[in-house]
Amino acid sequence: MSTRNDLMGYVRRSNNGGAIKVSVDQDAFNKAERYEGADGKSYVSMVINLTKLRSLLLGEQEVTSISQLIEVADQEISS
Repeated sequence: MSTRNDLMGYVRRSNNGGAIKVSVDQDAFNKAERYEGADGKSYVSMVINLTKLRSLLLGEQEVTSISQLIEVADQEISS
């Protein structure tokens, strides 16, 4: 098994730096893998690299990505 990294969107600081703006691509969200939580609701799991998020918060970079990590069989990656 391997992991595929699907781009879901971007995170950036607001113009005044007082908030984080999250932009998720609607097509990517619609195609994303989902799981059911203990509450019975459907969720989409997304990740942001913590090191890059820190750089964003410190003003060292302007934007970073949001991804979904998906476990795939090795045969799926090579095709």
